[in-house]
Amino acid sequence: MTGFRLLVILFIFTQAVQAQELNFTVTINSDRSRIQNTDIFGQMKTSFEQFLNGRSWTNDEFRPEERIKGNLLVTINEVPQVGVYNATVQIQVVRPVYGTNYESLIFNYADRNWTFEYIESQPLEFNRFTFLNNISSLLAFYAHIALGLDYDSFASRGGNEFFAVANDIVNNAQQSGRAGWVQSQSDRRSRYWLINDIYVSTIYSSIRDAYYLYHRQGMDLVQVDPERAYQNILDAIRLVAEANKLQPNGIFTISFVDAKSDEISEILKSAPFEIRDAAVKLLLEVDPNNARKYNELLRS
Repeated sequence: MTGFRLLVILFIFTQAVQAQELNFTVTINSDRSRIQNTDIFGQMKTSFEQFLNGRSWTNDEFRPEERIKGNLLVTINEVPQVGVYNATVQIQVVRPVYGTNYESLIFNYADRNWTFEYIESQPLEFNRFTFLNNISSLLAFYAHIALGLDYDSFASRGGNEFFAVANDIVNNAQQSGRAGWVQSQSDRRSRYWLINDIYVSTIYSSIRDAYYLYHRQGMDLVQVDPERAYQNILDAIRLVAEANKLQPNGIFTISFVDAKSDEISEILKSAPFEIRDAAVKLLLEVDPNNARKYNELLRS
């Protein structure tokens, strides 16, 4: 092999690595499945990780250290027949904070209603405009939610193109009649309502603004300009509270506080009392279940 050809191959390989945006770890919890041959779950893990991490989801270049980290925990609740699985999925996505080794949790979500078919060595493909199966649709949906929220955290409304794809995935999957994709008032934690609240409805649009204000203008500035950072974090919380007043207990609101409640309780401990006091009043309206946690901020 000539030196020139080697350089070309290395260049192509490097570009391919840079183009991969996600770095997800998939865990399959099969304790409830009662299946003796658990090798299928190892294959499932590898297949899901390859689908998420081994393809290009954007036209942007990512260095390996820039890839978006996440965890996908699939809990197999039941195997009603061979090759059919009823499961719940927990998705977590983190974002680095500028100038630190700290990673901020930006998405923490439980998808409680997923039924899918999987066979050994099953190839997984994705088409934005066609429903192929319930595995690739769900994985691609959350890949684009992760991308959208990450981009929103770095630029105001920066995730639009990814949320548009996620919305297309939902619209296509509705034709399958599968749970989680269709509009249902009895299942407000579905994929349908998640993308509706994030992207389609204008009621919760201020929460997307909060993502940018909280992370890029807040967390990223704590080390260099704490006064400004704390004020921006408070303003972000206020935007979430405003959305919650328009329509209480929306799934986008809930997913924000599920990801941020512990972090807010820690990061604001060093903020001036007036910031903490104003933040607690807002948080008690949005997330009263964590009242004890927030009230501790007033004792710091």
